[in-house]
Amino acid sequence: MASTHDEISERIAEVKTDPPKTAPADGPPKPAAARPSSHHWRSLLLWVGAVAGLALGGSLLKPAVETMLNTVSTDDAYVNGHVTLVAPRVAGQVSRVLVDDNYRVKKGGLLVQLDKEPYQVQVAIKQAAVGAAEADLVAAEAQMRGLEAIGGSQRWQLQSAMEQVNNQVATLRANVATYQSKKASLALAQANLKRGEELAPGGGISKEDLDVRRQTVKVDEAAVEQALQQVYASRVYLGLPPQAANGHDLTEVPPDLEQTFSAVRTALYNLVQTTAQIGLNLISENVTPRQFLADFRKRDARGDLDRILKDLIPNAPAVKQAKAKLLQARADLDQALLNLRYCDIVSEIDGVVTRRNVNPGNNVSVGQSLMAVRSLTEIWIDCNFKETQLADLRIGHRVRCEVDMYGSQREYEGRITGFTMGTGQTLALLPPQNATGNFVKIVQRLPVRVELTDYDPDKAPLFVGLSVVPYVYYKERPTGPHAGDVLQPLYPLPQGPTVPNVQDVSQPTAPVPLGRRGP
Repeated sequence: MASTHDEISERIAEVKTDPPKTAPADGPPKPAAARPSSHHWRSLLLWVGAVAGLALGGSLLKPAVETMLNTVSTDDAYVNGHVTLVAPRVAGQVSRVLVDDNYRVKKGGLLVQLDKEPYQVQVAIKQAAVGAAEADLVAAEAQMRGLEAIGGSQRWQLQSAMEQVNNQVATLRANVATYQSKKASLALAQANLKRGEELAPGGGISKEDLDVRRQTVKVDEAAVEQALQQVYASRVYLGLPPQAANGHDLTEVPPDLEQTFSAVRTALYNLVQTTAQIGLNLISENVTPRQFLADFRKRDARGDLDRILKDLIPNAPAVKQAKAKLLQARADLDQALLNLRYCDIVSEIDGVVTRRNVNPGNNVSVGQSLMAVRSLTEIWIDCNFKETQLADLRIGHRVRCEVDMYGSQREYEGRITGFTMGTGQTLALLPPQNATGNFVKIVQRLPVRVELTDYDPDKAPLFVGLSVVPYVYYKERPTGPHAGDVLQPLYPLPQGPTVPNVQDVSQPTAPVPLGRRGP
């Protein structure tokens, strides 16, 4: 090993002391043969590659840069949509469930069916009640028509009673005239008897003639008494005292006797009783037949009492009461038919069934959630922009939406349609209470609604809750309804009637079908 080391050392020394070789004597040294150079093409390729890379990078970065400069974006956005909770309107036992989760249904499609038998029984009961109420109405109208006839008869009785009073007054005056005639005959007979008695002692008259004159006086006295009693009878019939007061004539009667006579008042109150049952109350404490009939005639332009009585029938209390009972019975029948119809639980919107939690045989109550139907068409994007990004956003700005589910394969176009009136913090279930002074300012987010303009659920459906990245082109001019506004204008809501229209029960109603209600 030592000798080897020495040999290596000697060789190194020889190399160090060996003089450089000199050129040959016949001329200068010739240069070595030159090899082909490739560094020029290598640098050229490097420059071309660099330029191509920059161009490619620029072309790839240009859309991103333009999007960054011309849009406002957020990663706090998601798909939202309407959901309709399916709940029964009546209680009952479930007989059939026709759908399951993820079933696509149309508006009006049958989802769940309840047992209809109890409600069919109620419909039959209510239909019978309607029939009974209709019969009661017919009976009430018939009764009122009978009262109409009675009222017409009593009206003529009243007029006849007044005519009889006037007739009795005329009879009284005739009886008084007869009484005066009989008195005159009696006075003549008495004068003849007196002259005969004066002539009898001298034989100027026979005894037979004297007896005849005496008998004539007695007959005339009886006739006067009879005529007087007839006058008394006429006065008593008219409700007057038999004998007239001092200074008054036997023919003197009250001027309104035909209005206050007892028979007239009886006929009046009979008519009043009948008209009151028909629904007319025109009586007062001191009303006279003439006033009653005058007020009665005012109800008709031509003063036709018979037509007035006929027109009173529909408004008679008994008829109104029967109509009210019929209206109630029909309303109960309508409610029973509705309850029967509600046994078929249908979808109110087009969509997809989710969260089904009902099975055949379950007893369900009113308002119990059975399932939910989410709309496929009423879909929008809720974008929670920072408050510092909202200054230039307006209704109508175009929005390009990238959904994480589809990535770059599918983009959706939309437009801003509204701004929520409150940040997520204020609309939370438990909003922060800053009145204690422990306020920490943070950037708030305001939900902005974006409606999709090219959405087709049959081609690329969206599902509620999917993450979305929206890009709002705020530098473009807003388009569409209410473009450029921040708040939507006042929406003209329909003004409904404050009092519902009441159906006229005098007309029969059409039967309500018992089948499933359509959309």
